[in-house]
Amino acid sequence: MLKQMTIKNLTVFQEETLHFAPGLNVIIGENGSGKSHLLKAAYAAMAASAEEARRPGGNGPTKTVLQKTYAEKFINVFRPESLGRLVRKRQGRERCELGFVFDDHKKSCQFGFASASKTEVQIETLPGAWETQAPVFLPTRELLTLYPGFVPMYESRYLEFEETWRDTCLLLGAPALRGPGEKKAAELLRPLQEAMGGNVILDTNGRFYLKRPGQGTMEMSLVAEGLRKLAMLARLIGTGSLLDKGYLFWDEPESNLNPRLVKMVARVILELCNNGIQVFVATHSLFLLRELSIISCDARFKKMTQRYLALTRETSASDIVVEQGSTIDELNTLVLLDEELAQSDRYMDSEEMG
Repeated sequence: MLKQMTIKNLTVFQEETLHFAPGLNVIIGENGSGKSHLLKAAYAAMAASAEEARRPGGNGPTKTVLQKTYAEKFINVFRPESLGRLVRKRQGRERCELGFVFDDHKKSCQFGFASASKTEVQIETLPGAWETQAPVFLPTRELLTLYPGFVPMYESRYLEFEETWRDTCLLLGAPALRGPGEKKAAELLRPLQEAMGGNVILDTNGRFYLKRPGQGTMEMSLVAEGLRKLAMLARLIGTGSLLDKGYLFWDEPESNLNPRLVKMVARVILELCNNGIQVFVATHSLFLLRELSIISCDARFKKMTQRYLALTRETSASDIVVEQGSTIDELNTLVLLDEELAQSDRYMDSEEMG
């Protein structure tokens, strides 16, 4: 599990040390506050290591390999014109430093790159072992309708898509789980399948369908977008990518979902945490935030650890500062709540004036 992440001069962040829980981690902030950047930085570092671990005949981590691997993954995930574009913009030369501490200290690492760098990474702390569990990154849009032929196209052409899309498509195309884990997956899948009215299947033609009892199959392009996001989550659970001792990074899970489905997603997220998945969520939805807080009070989630990180912009500068706590109540600055209360006041004023 990822315990701590240190950042210095990464995009909108000056210098922060972020502490994470083994269970649920929620990053809260307005648009442009850097939520996705934190998710992508942690994901890119883990995914780069996991990809090297899967290479046939590969050896342990070396500085030469990691310099190339980190640079390629960060460029492909963030899509800057050069690596140095990820460094916080200030006058003169600056340097970005990133550090990751895991409960298995052999996987901990630290590296950095300068603002003038195109692809050069300097390794400060070399990990002693690769990450063996491939992390999962769910973007704001669903990928099931994009899936047919996307991976071969991405790997043979220059496409301006974040590599998280390609990585997730690879996991979506994995075979369905068989054996001991199948029963556990079925329990997690049940509420999702009830909401979708069926189960997700990958046909031999490389396309995803929703199979509904008594109604046959329906092309994913004909399924409501909100349900397609649930279908993507269901597929990753069914293949075992999200089942036990892994990582899930989910950018704005509430996007294109109605409140009823947001409530279901919140419960599935907590169930994943209970099953050993370390979850990182970025959101600006007060509804999702409250739902996670409400459901986590259930007795079955009492042992689940939580961490909340609120991102706010300093009034005197463009830098983002991070406030952290183990509960929402520990956060003093929560812009989402401020805006919600302000809207309520405006609504009451308009009612009185009407």
